[in-house]
Amino acid sequence: MAAGETQLYAKVSNKLKSRSTPSLLDPLLALGFPAHTALKALAATGRKSVEEASSWLHCHCSDPSLDDPIPQEFGLFLCPSGPLLEKLQQFWSKSKQQCAKNRAHEVFPHVTLCDFFTCEDQKVECLYEALKRAGDRVLASFPATIPLVLHSSISYLGFFINDGPADVIREFAMAFATEAAILADCSVKPCTKQLHLTLAHKFYPHHQRTLEQLARAIHPSHSCQWTAALFSRDMRFVHYQTLRALFQYKPQNMDELMLSPGDYIFVDPTEQEEASEGWVLGTSQRTGCRGFLPENYTERASEADTWVKHRTYTFSLAMDANSRKDAEASGRQNREPHSPTSRSISSIQHLQATIARRSVLVVRHGERVDQVFGKCWLRQCSTPDGKYYRPDLNFPHCLPRRSSGLRDFECDPPLSSCGSFQARLAGSSLLDSGVRITAVFSSPALRCIQTANHILEELKLEKTMKLRIEPGIFEWTKWEMGRDNPSFMTQAELKEAGFIVDPNYRSLPLACASVKRAEKEGGGSWPAHLQGL
Repeated sequence: MAAGETQLYAKVSNKLKSRSTPSLLDPLLALGFPAHTALKALAATGRKSVEEASSWLHCHCSDPSLDDPIPQEFGLFLCPSGPLLEKLQQFWSKSKQQCAKNRAHEVFPHVTLCDFFTCEDQKVECLYEALKRAGDRVLASFPATIPLVLHSSISYLGFFINDGPADVIREFAMAFATEAAILADCSVKPCTKQLHLTLAHKFYPHHQRTLEQLARAIHPSHSCQWTAALFSRDMRFVHYQTLRALFQYKPQNMDELMLSPGDYIFVDPTEQEEASEGWVLGTSQRTGCRGFLPENYTERASEADTWVKHRTYTFSLAMDANSRKDAEASGRQNREPHSPTSRSISSIQHLQATIARRSVLVVRHGERVDQVFGKCWLRQCSTPDGKYYRPDLNFPHCLPRRSSGLRDFECDPPLSSCGSFQARLAGSSLLDSGVRITAVFSSPALRCIQTANHILEELKLEKTMKLRIEPGIFEWTKWEMGRDNPSFMTQAELKEAGFIVDPNYRSLPLACASVKRAEKEGGGSWPAHLQGL
């Protein structure tokens, strides 16, 4: 350990010992991590536990910026909870559904108390002390209720806080800035503008009226427990887009990024020229590594999803008397028996809702083997005499028998073990949602038939509902363009493999060159291997 590093650790260690709190740093140093990286891991995980910091360090072992002295960027927010938060979240959901996403959806409901500021990793715990001292200073004068006044303009909708309570909140923000400067040597700029809780920001002007109507359902009189929360973020990716990984992806090349479901990826829109179509260049929050990734494996996420919550200070742990009376009255009203008229209206509304929910569910197949192990996956799992074996647990346990042997699986690959698990999860989710399935259509591709069958197994319908094989669902012109026509399993092979296929279903006409060629050569309406499906 370098001399400067040793002095730094000694200062932090002495400060922690003087406060009689167990040090989180000592166990990490005992594991062999350098002091500066251990402190960085603690700051990046909110100093919650040694286990989380250790896990962060192991994930970031290949992070090229691990040794860079880049501090976290912190922000302090006043956050509502209880019934008011529930109403705000309902507004967020409905406004996004009816008026599309706007800037307010990027962050949770909050009142900003200061601008974002930086704090050195070894001084983060001093911020926690600053938060506590500032809270204790204004606790006695903090308002029991904070009046909120709705304000609307052509590009902004939100609640303003009146001067009296706003002054106390500003006093708290100023006290935190003062304590943070003394204890953590941080330059904090408290908010001096009109305090507000944003509902919608930078939306389309023609959505203003709809947003106002939704906002009127939020009554500022709803009981609320206000909490000051300290969050941090990685200052390097403030202006980047944030993506969330939906599926696992194993890199096929050195410059590609490993993905696990739930990973957050930071993407700079100005750096995408060097990426191929359908791919993006990004940096993983989980590992700190940078590389290319398939864009269709991700979805857009909100900026605040990657923020780390550190500490909170709650100003009131009890509801005021009026709010309790309102809640009790509401509870009694909800327990009153419904009148015949209300039951009739409820039945009609339920019937209307049931009709409205009648729809077509479109499900993609699960992870396919060649997506994980590459185009030459068959070479990895076949013996010289043409028999299948399982070289990796993510390969399927077995393959169905096909008259032409294993070679037909090359253009018609099965699901991987993870893909089967994904399909079962989808079926389990449908079972929990209470969806009633009346018919199932599947592409003739084996991976799609397997996905549909796993879903039916979770729904307990695999013995009673037959699969209707529809070649028109297969993506003839996207993934298979420029390749030989895939040879699908015949009805007899599917039956032998345990799939229940509807033999009476007749597929829709498909206008594609391969089918026309098959008609000319074979005289059938479908290629020979599809006849009878």
